[in-house]
Amino acid sequence: TQYSFKEVFGTLVAQKELFDVVAKPLVEDLIRGKNGLLFTYGVTGSGKTHTMTGSPGDGGLLPRCLAMIFNSIGPFQAKRFVFKLDDKNGVDVQSEVEALLERQRREALPTPKTPAGKRQLDPEFADMIDVQDHCRAEEVDEDNVYGVFVSYIEIYNNYIYDLLDEAPCDSIKPKWNNCNTPVRNGDFVPPQSKILREDQNHNMYVTGCTEVEVKSTEEAFEVFWRAGQKKRRIANTQLNRESSRSHSVFIIKLAQAPLDADGDNVLQEKEQITLSQLSLVDLAGSERTNRTKAEGNRLREAGNINQSLMTLRTCIEVLRENQLYGTNKMVPYRDSKLTHLFKNYFDGEGKVRMIVCVNPKAEDYEESLQVMRFAEMTQEVEVARPLDRPLCGLTPGRRLRNQAFREELSRKLELRGGPVGAGPEEPSAAELFFQSFPPLPSCELLDINDDQTLPKLIEALEQRHKMRQMLAEEFAKNVLAFKTMLQEFDSSVASKENYIQGKLAEKEKTITGQKTELERLEKKIKTLEYKIEILEKTATIYEEDKRNLQQELESKSQKLQRQASDKRRLEARLQGMVAETSLKWEKECERRVAAKQLEMQNKLWVKDEKLKQLKAIVTEPRAERPERPSREREREKPLPRSVSPSPAPSAPVAPLRPRRSRSAGERWVDHRPPSHVPTETLLQPRVPRAITVDAPSERALARCDRYLLTHQELASDGEIQTKLIKGDVFKTRGGGQAVQFTDIETLKQESPTGRKRRSSPPNPDPAGDAADSEWTDVETRCSVAVEMRAGSALGPGFQHHAQPK
Repeated sequence: TQYSFKEVFGTLVAQKELFDVVAKPLVEDLIRGKNGLLFTYGVTGSGKTHTMTGSPGDGGLLPRCLAMIFNSIGPFQAKRFVFKLDDKNGVDVQSEVEALLERQRREALPTPKTPAGKRQLDPEFADMIDVQDHCRAEEVDEDNVYGVFVSYIEIYNNYIYDLLDEAPCDSIKPKWNNCNTPVRNGDFVPPQSKILREDQNHNMYVTGCTEVEVKSTEEAFEVFWRAGQKKRRIANTQLNRESSRSHSVFIIKLAQAPLDADGDNVLQEKEQITLSQLSLVDLAGSERTNRTKAEGNRLREAGNINQSLMTLRTCIEVLRENQLYGTNKMVPYRDSKLTHLFKNYFDGEGKVRMIVCVNPKAEDYEESLQVMRFAEMTQEVEVARPLDRPLCGLTPGRRLRNQAFREELSRKLELRGGPVGAGPEEPSAAELFFQSFPPLPSCELLDINDDQTLPKLIEALEQRHKMRQMLAEEFAKNVLAFKTMLQEFDSSVASKENYIQGKLAEKEKTITGQKTELERLEKKIKTLEYKIEILEKTATIYEEDKRNLQQELESKSQKLQRQASDKRRLEARLQGMVAETSLKWEKECERRVAAKQLEMQNKLWVKDEKLKQLKAIVTEPRAERPERPSREREREKPLPRSVSPSPAPSAPVAPLRPRRSRSAGERWVDHRPPSHVPTETLLQPRVPRAITVDAPSERALARCDRYLLTHQELASDGEIQTKLIKGDVFKTRGGGQAVQFTDIETLKQESPTGRKRRSSPPNPDPAGDAADSEWTDVETRCSVAVEMRAGSALGPGFQHHAQPK
């Protein structure tokens, strides 16, 4: 059996080659704002988890995807808490101040988390994320800022659980009661399952799922390994020592928003935020319970795994049928949480890729055939892709221009050695203030009798003193006015604070009422979801009943059609038999009428002859009439009558020798059933070099190349009819023998007539009646008529001429 796929990898393929072909295009689409979904599918123990996570020293698809994402957007990441996810599968953008307050609030928690850069990596997975190729995307918009969020869930027994939830629980060995529900005791706290909902863009998401913002590959993989992989449900089975008992889904969300026109801060518009996600799904392997020897919980887990995979196959088959035949059948996404979660991907909201893992073990042959058959069929399903988002309309290259401006500004500050505008060539404010005073005269005394220099100096100082007093008074007035303005501003601020406090109280009351209303609506939603689930189950039961009734109706309709067809065939057969019987009786009537007419004509001819003889006797002289024997002597010794000639045959009779087959040089199988009746006719089939059997066998057919079947049945007239059915024997592709019939020979035994020839009666009637009966009997049986010559002297019976009729 041959299967065709887009790409086939050998057993020694490297993780990097697999990543470049399969996962790298999905990461590039994620950075461009498009969704992606990657499955690993196969039988238990075929290497799905190894393909997804990798091994020490050779990381798998998941760490390589994380490394490519952070290598591409590393310099353009936003600060922590700039992007904030809401509980409705959306994202909001915060300002720098709000993000700073959020960081301070998180750092004030009792157990603050150490940043990933200052933390020592666990050697258990450190070499898994040590990817040396430094792969990065080519088309990265440098005018955007990015934020990465990760979440990790598992689908176990058709329930969704959050693996990043901090609630303590024993997820490996839970205790179950007879009702298949967890026992609520002090030692075991069962995890709470999550609910699937649909957002405003008709995308499915898990309500209340923990989503962690990460800033590096190490931090993201540590969240995956420590918080999630340790809690995932695995168990020891006969086929795999660490068999995955659930479907795990690792979701990477990438939020990106453009910078403002200056290229400095994030644009505070929610409509311009793009949120894309990449889902990496490690499916649990399909398995047969008789091979795994599963019992109890393992048996229930295997049943749920196989049921979810069967639902996935059904959805793909319905999508393919709708695409090929143009139908609009409903795809049963809701039959399983796995297909319901990824409903929007199958409807065209992203690219879907599947890696089929095959184990070459002979024990997995049947399961591997089913896996490859399903995977090959999924390639024929095509869905419409969504259109790209429109551009924001801002000028590209804003980040680079802002960076170049900051570098130039820093360079100038370093050259000037101080703040901008404080150079020696520009006067300061104090210098300008002192320049407004009158200039001081020269204070140099050259002569003891100089009486002008000191009065001029005193006058200039007095003027400066007056100006200083005026400026002091003006400064005091300005200070008083400024104090008054500050008091008025304080009073207005206090009144505004009171007003704002009142408004805040009203808003808090409104928020409290809205929270109460939300809780009521959530309870109502849960009730409606429960009712919807009941209605869906009821609809499923009704659909099954409808399907059964339709099948029963179709079977009865086919039965009625067969009965009508048999009735028509019977009517046609009866009509044929009636027509055949009517034609037969018509021929019989015509034959009897012709025989009766011939008998009457013979009687008239005999009477005419008798009259002619009587006339000849009367007219003839008595002396010349010969003596005739007496009637008594004739009656005592009747003349011998010649045997009537046999009727002329319509076809030449075969010679008295055995019939030779037309293919005497070939080997025949002479099939004669035990109910064969010998007909004792001349046409007896004799086949040389034949193997005579009562029932055909494969051994006899293998030794011969021709086949002869002797079939006997009763004809419509009650006689035995033998049919020789011939055929050629040839070999089939499967090594058997087949017979193709080529010819039919029919042998039929028929009696001449049903009447027997009568002899002369022991007590004959008078002469006339005896002559009439004898001549009539011979005439009706022979094809040769006897005609007497008129006027014969010898009388009837001594001279005659035979003329054919």
